[in-house]
Amino acid sequence: MLIEREIGEKGQVVIPKDIRSLLGLKVGQKIIFEVKENEVLIKSEQDPERFLEDFFNVPKKNITMKQIKKLLDEKYDIP
Repeated sequence: MLIEREIGEKGQVVIPKDIRSLLGLKVGQKIIFEVKENEVLIKSEQDPERFLEDFFNVPKKNITMKQIKKLLDEKYDIP
């Protein structure tokens, strides 16, 4: 998806509604700007508690790749 916007007098750019909806961005929500070479990535800020929960939710030892794939498929509802 490519959408063009102009930069306003104060250096502001409005994120188009289609993109806000697609990313689930809400009014007042914080976002992160990440600059890579000549590009800017806009990401929604991750909830710190959710990050830690995902980080420490490591599968037990002796689990097969097939079991890991099944767990991920179930978690992210992949058919």
